[in-house]
Amino acid sequence: MQKYLDLTKEQFLEFIKIPVDTPLQMLNLLKFKSHVEETGVTGAEQYKNYMKETVPFFQKSNAKVLFYGSPKYTVIGPQGELEWDKVLIVEYAKKEDFINMITAEGYPSEVRKLALEDSRLIFCEPITS
Repeated sequence: MQKYLDLTKEQFLEFIKIPVDTPLQMLNLLKFKSHVEETGVTGAEQYKNYMKETVPFFQKSNAKVLFYGSPKYTVIGPQGELEWDKVLIVEYAKKEDFINMITAEGYPSEVRKLALEDSRLIFCEPITS
């Protein structure tokens, strides 16, 4: 099974072509490693470090964390399976805010990657009519 930990160059180039003129939300589905060899902590602890390190980047890009929490029970779908450890939804006023944030010098993308076994980052746009 393929794991997804980072944006590919092709995905990035395709994403920047999408016209967006409203605030957008980025849905993060996160599955943590049980142990991060490089740091000696769990993936969940490593991701907490990532979230702390991203605060200045979130602030500079005016990002808003709309939701950060744990899935608890599958209401529709396979019972007894919770595929993701955490769900994070972040809102950006403009697509450029998100792009500038993730491409900024010092952005801790490697800290995020160390924490994760698998992930999804899904661009969402509100329905306005």
